[in-house]
Amino acid sequence: MSAHKPLHVIIAGGGIGGLALANGLRKAGVSVAVYERDRHRTDRLQGFRIHISPQGSRSLHELLPEQMYRAFVANSGKGATKFGFVTEQMRELLNLDADVIETGPRDEIDRNYGISRITLRQILLADLGAVVRYDKTVTGYRESPDGRVEVHFADGGTATGDVLVGADGGTSRVRAQRLPDARRVETGIVTVVGKFGLTDESRHRIAPKFLESPLSVMPPTSCGMFIAPHEFDRPDSRFGGIGGNDDAAASSPGALLDNTQPYVFWAYAAKRADYPTDVALESLRPRQLHEMVNAMTARWAPQLRELIGGTDTETVTLISIRTSTPVSAWETTRVTLLGDAIHSMTPFRGIGANVALRDARLLCEKLVAADRGARPLLAAIHDYEAQMIDYGFKAVRDSATAANQAVSDSRAGRTIGRMVFRVAEAVPSLKRKMFSDFGSE
Repeated sequence: MSAHKPLHVIIAGGGIGGLALANGLRKAGVSVAVYERDRHRTDRLQGFRIHISPQGSRSLHELLPEQMYRAFVANSGKGATKFGFVTEQMRELLNLDADVIETGPRDEIDRNYGISRITLRQILLADLGAVVRYDKTVTGYRESPDGRVEVHFADGGTATGDVLVGADGGTSRVRAQRLPDARRVETGIVTVVGKFGLTDESRHRIAPKFLESPLSVMPPTSCGMFIAPHEFDRPDSRFGGIGGNDDAAASSPGALLDNTQPYVFWAYAAKRADYPTDVALESLRPRQLHEMVNAMTARWAPQLRELIGGTDTETVTLISIRTSTPVSAWETTRVTLLGDAIHSMTPFRGIGANVALRDARLLCEKLVAADRGARPLLAAIHDYEAQMIDYGFKAVRDSATAANQAVSDSRAGRTIGRMVFRVAEAVPSLKRKMFSDFGSE
């Protein structure tokens, strides 16, 4: 193929990373098609608040059309520029504000944001139209002698392009064929998550601190909890239906799919073996999971007990935490990977989506250069993979470390950690030095 022949890029998977890449390529005038296994655009609207770091925000700014980035900012929640640590008795350990975690004032792009996963998906899909083809499960591919890639679908169909990007998540079929030795393993950690819906009446029942900013709860040992408010202004009419409910909420009413009610999100984490049950956790219904977490936190502060106990049971969900294992560098071809399809990580640092967005921004830059003849295609993909492997698996390691610390059995280690936080809180210069750019990845 001539180096100057325009590219056609096929993306397997319509998650955050794949859709962000598609937006960036379309914005740059590169031909792209996304093949998504869901049957309809609203099939995957379950989810909770997601943290978008300055790194993620910069990526969205570069990849999205300007109007859609404006929609992202307008529909983001409040309180994302602060973070706190407390004990299970609600004693304060450390408070971080924007001057610490964002290293002083920054422009709108270099900020932390919190946004509904449902709303973010609406934004990512808004400008793509027919670029996204639904009900198309990628099962594999074949690299042709002429350098093209033929993609195979579960319905027996095929599609051909110059590049295939596997963005099909942690169970990626593209990764399974491209890198059969790459593995995604259980960490032994399980989280139970839920939403406390905020109404005029219910918001007065919980501690004001839960409405101000995300919090990490540090008990003496063995478990932890993350809490984050998701409050936002009403959807801006300039952006159509973005920020409102989609079809899925109408067909399946309830708090889990409701994208219009503010809430406080919580996630309780512990080792699988520490949950008091003789049956598989996955077999338990939401009410049973809710009752179990209530029992396991029976001695916690009343404020936390009210938050957990007052949660709408139908929003309670179990998540088994998995992580990718290290992968050695591979020989570059026209098939590459991004996001969870290659470096799936735990949620304990809140960076998985941001790393996927970084992938999308970097890969978009390289593919645009190849499309315009400024860089040979394989060299461009190799440049992307070399950088992505480095920062992506560093994020995997850091996230796994945070996960293990969150459920550590070491009472001494947890005590020392609490002490360090208290000292940092008492010495502002030390706090700034220790936590500068906290959560900026």
